[in-house]
Amino acid sequence: MTAVAPPTVHPRDRPVAVFDSGVGGLTVLHELLVQLPHEDYVYLGDTARFPYGGRSTEELEQFTLEIAERLLADRAKLLVVACNTATAAALPALRRRMMDTTLGIDVIGVVRPEAVQAVTATHTGRIGVLATPTTVDSGAYEEAVHAVDPHVSLTSVPCPDLAPIIQGGDPFDEHVVEVVKSYCAPLKEANVDTVILGCTHYPIVRPMLQRFLGGGVTLISSGQALARQVEHALATRDLGNPRADEGDYRFLCTGDVDAFRALGTRFLQMPMGSIERVEMGLPV
Repeated sequence: MTAVAPPTVHPRDRPVAVFDSGVGGLTVLHELLVQLPHEDYVYLGDTARFPYGGRSTEELEQFTLEIAERLLADRAKLLVVACNTATAAALPALRRRMMDTTLGIDVIGVVRPEAVQAVTATHTGRIGVLATPTTVDSGAYEEAVHAVDPHVSLTSVPCPDLAPIIQGGDPFDEHVVEVVKSYCAPLKEANVDTVILGCTHYPIVRPMLQRFLGGGVTLISSGQALARQVEHALATRDLGNPRADEGDYRFLCTGDVDAFRALGTRFLQMPMGSIERVEMGLPV
């Protein structure tokens, strides 16, 4: 009996892959689902190794490359790093690896789109950044912002506790309020008029941040700007899905599936579909 070859999948019909250390990147996926609804998506949350904020560059490069290989197995046509810490530490290594593959996969990170949007938004030239300690230490935002406008002043505040608090999913109490307020204080002292939310978890506390920073301060998150860049990358390579109706989306996570679903629904603001638990080879 002659074996039947599997059907050929056109590159345009393959999914856009998105990953983050946890559920924060679902704020990015939300914007992609809204702005590019015809695409299919696969999202991987590395919840078993969350948080990334205190990891070394070497660890983050290993984690990111491992995740990228897993998403390539899902025939991804584009890779979106929806994690500011992983973008800051591992994007160059990841891009080199993906372009070395026979597929030549494009990789888009969250830092540059935010930097461009912040420089466009500021009227005073004083910009703030709230991010994990690893992201702040990397200098990625300074490099990205000053590449757009070298005359802009940047005040960066490391926030070691904020992403874990948000990922924990507990109700926001007075302790959370005080933590957020303390991180805003240096930015108020620097009199910034624009603040980059340098972690995809932070839009969940956007109202609280706006309250403490003041209504006149513009908050920049990565979702909308990154979605525009994804749209451009797909159009440039003629990889946009031509379907007329909405695409599918599904999820992978390295930790507890029920916890991922419960918290993820809050971040995605849409129903969670299929979730598969996957094992990563490197240690937690």
